[in-house]
Amino acid sequence: MGEGRNNARGLIDALRCPEQLWTRSEVLERPSPVPPLSGVYGWHFAEPPTVQLEPNRLLYVGIAPRHILTRTSSQNLRTRIRYHYRGNASGSTLRLTLGCLLGLELRRVGSGTRMTFGPEGEDELSAWMGEHARVCWLPVTEPWVVEAEAIALADLPLNLDQNRRHSFHAHLTQLRSKARTRARQLPVLKSS
Repeated sequence: MGEGRNNARGLIDALRCPEQLWTRSEVLERPSPVPPLSGVYGWHFAEPPTVQLEPNRLLYVGIAPRHILTRTSSQNLRTRIRYHYRGNASGSTLRLTLGCLLGLELRRVGSGTRMTFGPEGEDELSAWMGEHARVCWLPVTEPWVVEAEAIALADLPLNLDQNRRHSFHAHLTQLRSKARTRARQLPVLKSS
């Protein structure tokens, strides 16, 4: 446990004060600077999605791949980070959180089981992230080993999983729940 905690502390310190923070346009370049490796990544925001959070600091940490016992994951730092920058709220808890904090309307799409901010909202969110979000990463062979320790050691208001102790957790959980409830009351957006 001590080795994991020391490793997690070192990872969090490196994510808090990275050598470089990468923009959306830099990450989406071809070839991408993000390596196709497993690891941890951290998100900083020049302007956070709400005035309740401080600018220019680490607010969210993620890992790739998730620890999967029964199957192999194709997720790595490159696929995961690029998805956060250009995907949708259905596949990115970070995008779901940011969109809810920014007041975007969550909607059911396609068959009605997935929820996104719709094409316009997702484009608006991508543009917002392009202007304000910056990411850094560290390759780690088994990131799930240090994930819980890292979240316990850091002040990460946008992380919900394993982070109930954080003072922002209840607010963010309620905000996301209200957005989902409202989306269930609205008609399903058909795919175009």
